[in-house]
Amino acid sequence: MITPKFRTVALATAALALTLGGCVSSSAGPSGRYAAPIGNAPVTANPTPYSAALVCLGDYARSHNLPSPRVAVGRISDYTGKEEAEGGRKITQGASLMAISALAKAGARLVERYDTSVSELELKYANNRLVSDAAGPVPEGQPVPYRRITAGQIPGSDFYLVGGITELNYNIRSTGADLNGGEVAATGTKGGFHARMFVMNIGLDLRLVETRSLEVVDVVSYQKQIIGREVSAGVFDFLNGNVFDISAGEGGLEPIQLAVRSVVERGVLEMMANLYGASGPEVCLDSRSDPLSTAGVTGAFVPAYNTVGDNNGSTRADPDRWNDRRDSDLRRGRN
Repeated sequence: MITPKFRTVALATAALALTLGGCVSSSAGPSGRYAAPIGNAPVTANPTPYSAALVCLGDYARSHNLPSPRVAVGRISDYTGKEEAEGGRKITQGASLMAISALAKAGARLVERYDTSVSELELKYANNRLVSDAAGPVPEGQPVPYRRITAGQIPGSDFYLVGGITELNYNIRSTGADLNGGEVAATGTKGGFHARMFVMNIGLDLRLVETRSLEVVDVVSYQKQIIGREVSAGVFDFLNGNVFDISAGEGGLEPIQLAVRSVVERGVLEMMANLYGASGPEVCLDSRSDPLSTAGVTGAFVPAYNTVGDNNGSTRADPDRWNDRRDSDLRRGRN
């Protein structure tokens, strides 16, 4: 027999299911989607505490006319061997890309050696006279200006950066507290509080190699500790024949991959300071730093034209730029 209380609960459950189901439709709407994805956070820069120093170092080098050697980046691999339970590595496999971005922030002259697949294919096509540098279609009967290969057209590197992520240590130290209490009666109010905190770390070893002689000219080894925490509390009670179990919690873990980027940037910072002959952080106090730098916390760029003073280089770290919901200039352009 269905009781009135059971009927009320069933109706409330059905109403909740219909409410949640209203967020998803079985028919695509005018936008061509079944549902709109949640979230509207804009794209932001991804700096570390060392990014500003890298940019400053590049400005220092330009203001003092200190030439940068050509630097290439090789493999900076994950040697920890740690894997997730469901598969995949614990540590990012993109440390080499982080190092390239760090070198760009420091104003280094970069040459590509990490992924040359496109260049090698273009070179192969050009060698077979299959690549044209014509600005548009070539009229029929006219000779095709195919790309010519010349000796020495690819600049060589002076140094290259290699290394690896060599440490990932869990639970270097942890602490916690549990507190539970309540009435003795079976139906009495009971509650609990739980708190946890733990520390782990990652380690990185980098080396700078002189390309011609293969002499290792600089080596750095850094580690960074990472902290995590978790706090939760709950109450369990019987009230007028009803059961109430209420709990809430909060937790956070310092981003592991951002810690990798941090140690990479610190290592690159020390190596580039050595190559520039910078004595230390005090060089950033120099008032002659270049205000029109082409490097920023997002990386670096080569101006297409002589527009360093008014191009978009200084706005790349602005989260509102180019966002159709946050940039009024872009919205006006669409109307």
